[in-house]
Amino acid sequence: MTVTLADVAARAQVSPATVSRVLNGNYPVAASTRERVLRAVDELDYVLNGPASALAAATSDLVGILVNDIADPFFGIMASAIQAEIGGPGGRAGGERLAVVCNTGGSPERELTYLTLLQRQRAAAVVLTGGAVEHVPHAAAVAAKLRKLADAGTRVVLCGRPPAPDTEAVALTFDNRGGARALTDHLIGLGHRRLGYIAGPEERTTTRHRLEGHRAALAAAGIEEDPRRTVYGRYDRRSGHEATLELLRRDPSLTAIVAANDSVALGACAALRESGLRIPEDVSVAGFDDLPFSIDAVPSLTTVRLPLADAGARAGRIAMGREEPPPGGIASVRGELMVRGSSGVPRG
Repeated sequence: MTVTLADVAARAQVSPATVSRVLNGNYPVAASTRERVLRAVDELDYVLNGPASALAAATSDLVGILVNDIADPFFGIMASAIQAEIGGPGGRAGGERLAVVCNTGGSPERELTYLTLLQRQRAAAVVLTGGAVEHVPHAAAVAAKLRKLADAGTRVVLCGRPPAPDTEAVALTFDNRGGARALTDHLIGLGHRRLGYIAGPEERTTTRHRLEGHRAALAAAGIEEDPRRTVYGRYDRRSGHEATLELLRRDPSLTAIVAANDSVALGACAALRESGLRIPEDVSVAGFDDLPFSIDAVPSLTTVRLPLADAGARAGRIAMGREEPPPGGIASVRGELMVRGSSGVPRG
């Protein structure tokens, strides 16, 4: 049964005209009233401009791209590649699709809000990039939103994100465990036994998977993990700088530092230099992702290259129906170990 504007008005205990004003945003409405109306819209799953079932089932020319931080090259590269693939003929009028990049700032609440807004706009496709938040209620809420989007005819693709069970979303997942293990295996092969690890936010799937790969390499080499040698932080340079100083305080004997990503690795390099340590003569450093600046760092950064642009382009083509989804709707995208100047044989 189609939900009408009158149904929303009744739930919010306001007039239909007030609901229209809130949704159109063309008339001032008290904040408390606006909040009540939007809550009713969400609870009833009301689709804006969708009083007729045929219209409600149709999709628009809009494509949503969700990123954690558009200023982070990791997300910027994928978003750019996705947008390049959704352009060109294919809209209802034969024209361009409109790409809307939604910057969540890593907020689970913002992620759900954007999914709701894209559902109301009957988006033709939605692409979610990057790791997911490991919180059971949030994961359930996201899955419910993805099912509603698919039911309305929206194609949903996850790029660099784990699969969403019980949904129709196609998932292109990054092999973060395998890449992280290869990176730590490389350092162990050089002779390192005292390795510090700077992880990302604890609640992120990417953080857990990369840390699991690092730990698997340590275990395979018979190296006992020391909890003092792992520090969690953000995926940015400042976090890498602060975490490195903390690691050195905890264990000055470290000969290598593995960073959650390349931005964190740059911060680690700066902290080591400020501490009077040479890279890699005193301490080796490794990152992850192989972002464009990594090869220009001094020394150039040993890292794992993820094919971010290729994965984003593939996600865009699948979202537009121009490429068949992988078998079972899931594909693993592997990284490539890039050995450069920031890693070397440990001192002494």
